[in-house]
Amino acid sequence: MTTDAPGTGIRITLLGKPGCHLCDDARDVVQAVRDEVQALPDGPDVAYEEASILDDERMREQYAELIPVLLIDGVEHAHWRVDPVRLKAALLERA
Repeated sequence: MTTDAPGTGIRITLLGKPGCHLCDDARDVVQAVRDEVQALPDGPDVAYEEASILDDERMREQYAELIPVLLIDGVEHAHWRVDPVRLKAALLERA
């Protein structure tokens, strides 16, 4: 698992596995949207972390056919592809 912010504000978790090109694409979208939202005046603090489904049997069973999976505050927001417009709206809604 990688993380880059403490547990404050909104938490985004990207579930995937090594070698997953869709996970790489999702990471790029998430990071771009996160940067954009946090740069807004009064933009929310958005913590980002990644977790590999290979490290947890329950996650592997639940998400193996859906990765990448994006969770916002622990709730599934998207799988397979991350829509930047929808993600930005979801983050701003929680601000």
